[in-house]
Amino acid sequence: MSVRRRAAALAFTAVLCGAAAPAAVAAPSPSPSSSAPDLPEGLYGTKDPTYDGVWRQSLAFLAQKIELVTPATKSVDWLVGQQCDSGAFASYRDASRPCDDKTVADTNATAAAVQAVVELGVHREVVDNGVAWLKSVQNDDGGWGYNPGSPSDANSTAVVNGALARAGVPLADLTKAGGKTPYTALQTFALPCGGEDGGAFAYQPDKTGKLAANADATAAAVLGSMGKGMAAGNYNAVKAPVCTKGDGLTPEQSAQNGASYLAKALAGKGYLDLPPMPGAEESDPQPDLGNTADAVVALAAAGHKDAAADSVAYLAKHAQGWAKEGGPAATAQLVLAAHATGADARDFGGVDLVRQLNATGPAPAATAVPSPTATTPSKPADTSSDDEGLGLWWIIGIGLAFGAGIGFLLSGRRKNQQL
Repeated sequence: MSVRRRAAALAFTAVLCGAAAPAAVAAPSPSPSSSAPDLPEGLYGTKDPTYDGVWRQSLAFLAQKIELVTPATKSVDWLVGQQCDSGAFASYRDASRPCDDKTVADTNATAAAVQAVVELGVHREVVDNGVAWLKSVQNDDGGWGYNPGSPSDANSTAVVNGALARAGVPLADLTKAGGKTPYTALQTFALPCGGEDGGAFAYQPDKTGKLAANADATAAAVLGSMGKGMAAGNYNAVKAPVCTKGDGLTPEQSAQNGASYLAKALAGKGYLDLPPMPGAEESDPQPDLGNTADAVVALAAAGHKDAAADSVAYLAKHAQGWAKEGGPAATAQLVLAAHATGADARDFGGVDLVRQLNATGPAPAATAVPSPTATTPSKPADTSSDDEGLGLWWIIGIGLAFGAGIGFLLSGRRKNQQL
C-alpha cells in the first residue's frame, strides 16, 4: 500500500473505529501535526506516528535489512513493544499502557511488523503471536479486512498473505467453508482479461458488486497472489507478461494477469497517475510515485523487471524529493524498488537512499557497503527476502560490516512530512 493511501485509510479507520474500509480513498486524510515533540525513542521519522508509526518502522526495517543494515536495538525494541498481548498491532499506541477494548487492531500494521521481524531474525515469539492473531481474524471468504470484522479488501489480504508466507505458514491450508483460502479471496478482486483494465485487481467491489481497477491494489495483489512479502528480490525477467483468460486460474496466473495490467499502465510515461484530490487546484493527474515504486516491485517479483526499467529510471530522476519529504516509508519504497530491479540503492539518481533512510532513525548497529544489489552477479537465482538467499546475504553482511555502531548518525530530527 502506498504511503498516501495508507495514511488516508488509517485516518478514516481511526474515525470509524473499526468500520469497514472504503472501496477507494478519495478524500485527503486529516493532516498530522507539523511536529511531534514527544516521539518515543527508537521511532523512525519526525512526524505524528498516529496513523503510520508501525507501518513506517516496519518498511524501514525491511528496506534496511535487504541492504544489509542492522537497525539499532532500541528501534527494534520500540516495534516489538507495540504488539498487544493478543498478538495484534495497532497503527500506533502508547506502549506504557496495555492494550484494551479501545485499542484499534490493524491487520496491515500487524502484517507489516510480522514481515519486518521475520527478516530481522529476532523475537520469533512476536512473529508467532502475530501469526496466531492474523489467523484468528481471517474472514469467512478467506481474506482479511483492514480491521478485524471489516470486509476483505485486496490490499489487506495481500499484505497478510505476505506476512504469513514469510513466517512459514502454508496459505493454501488456511481454508474456510467451501474451500476458500487467502488465494481465492484475492482472486475475487481480479478483473477478467479482455477489457481495457483486464488483469487488474480492485480494492473492493462497490455497493453493486462491480470491480474497478486499482493500481495500488493490483501491485499488492500480485505479491500476495504469489505468497511474497513486500521486500521482494532481484529477479531476472523470464517472459513478457500476458493475461490469461478463463475460469479456474491458479494464483500464479492471477498474479501474472495483474503484472500484465501494471506493465501496460506503466508503458509510455513510466509512472502511474495520481488522480487529483477533490477541491485541489491542480486538475490534471500527477505522477503517483509511491504506487509506481510498488508496481516496480510487483513486476520484478513476477519476473518482469525489464518491463519496469523505464519506471525505475523515472523514479531515479524524479522521486528523490518525494522520498525525502515523505520520510522513512517513502524512502523505503524506493530502496525496495531499486533492489528488486538490480539498481544501486546507494546511488539512485545520485542519492544514497540507504543513508537517507538510516538518517530518519537512530544510528544503525551496523551497515555493510557497497550495495549488495550492485555487487550481485546477474543470475536467475533470487537474492531477496522471499527465499533463503537473503539469509545468506545477511551472513555475508555481518562479515562485511565495519562493526557495531557504524552507521549514519541522525544530526537533529529533520522535518520530513509523513504522508
